[in-house]
Amino acid sequence: MSHQLQSLKQLSISRIAIVRALPGLGDLLCTVPAFRALRAAFPQAQITLIGLPWAHSFVERFSHYLNEFLEFPGYPGIPEVPPSVHKLPEFLLKAQEQHFDLVLQMHGNGIVSNSFTTLLGARIHAGFYLPEHYCPDPDYFLPYPDNEPEIWRHLRLMEFLGIPLQWDELEFPLRDEDFAALPHLPDKYVCIHPGASLPEKRWSLKSFAAVADAIAARGFQVVLTGTASEANLTQALTAMMRFQPIDLAGKTSLGTMAALLSKASLLVCNDTGVSHLAAALRVKSVVIFTNASLHRWAPLNREIHRSLSPSFIHFPDVEESFVSSTSKSFDTKFGGFYFPVTPAMVMTQVEDLLLKETSNVT
Repeated sequence: MSHQLQSLKQLSISRIAIVRALPGLGDLLCTVPAFRALRAAFPQAQITLIGLPWAHSFVERFSHYLNEFLEFPGYPGIPEVPPSVHKLPEFLLKAQEQHFDLVLQMHGNGIVSNSFTTLLGARIHAGFYLPEHYCPDPDYFLPYPDNEPEIWRHLRLMEFLGIPLQWDELEFPLRDEDFAALPHLPDKYVCIHPGASLPEKRWSLKSFAAVADAIAARGFQVVLTGTASEANLTQALTAMMRFQPIDLAGKTSLGTMAALLSKASLLVCNDTGVSHLAAALRVKSVVIFTNASLHRWAPLNREIHRSLSPSFIHFPDVEESFVSSTSKSFDTKFGGFYFPVTPAMVMTQVEDLLLKETSNVT
């Protein structure tokens, strides 16, 4: 037993808070393995998540790991919520009255969030920090593991604190009401999710349309998914397709979306929250990375989840006039060859996955 865990056990930890006030579904799903380990180490503890408003429903769904929710009020330097000088003192007073034994800063590298975390007034503060920046307690703060996949960053923190790991797979509990809200669909369908939180993370609609038509030509119903704000994307995608998809963008809750995915043969999507949802449900997927770190965010199971990203070869000494005249792939801005993800590359993975049998969670 490490000195950190031995110390935590001796202090009779009964009230724990976790700071993770990030906007994405994937941001929370990728911390579930750490929540699982924390609950196993402290089965009787009251565990509170401090997060953004949408995360309240996440806490309710993951009630086997999390007990309570506190809405993050904003804090200077943390961009997710504009800080309120009126709400912050009231929030800190309320948090301090909880008398937390342990607060875990799992929001990021800690440059700003560590000062917020210490204001919560716990007996022990733990989390991440960047070397040469503020570290509240070297015994309980781990140098930020920047080179790890997102799931394993948080598991490394558990290891550092001496908390035994369980496993690194994601999960998403499904309820009867999630399935009750599903529309009637054919037995064989593939979900296409063309949206992403940022435009620069979206693969082109023209490419999605080519893949969607190729999948439909193989006898699968194509179901388009997305949030209400992404309905314009799915409508534009529908107009580009030769086959008629079913467009459910903006028509599903998170639970219904999960139920929909759990029965799908496959998901094709950008690097966005739904890719982590598919990983949690063990649903086969092809994830296209356009402007994000594949190493950090790709699903860990490479057998049923295939991640594709553009490739780039840097040639600083090649004459631009030569390569520009001989290759359309040369990017003069960066001085090298840029190779984007193509529909053919995606379809190679799609066809391979559709041939594989795997058990979806239902």
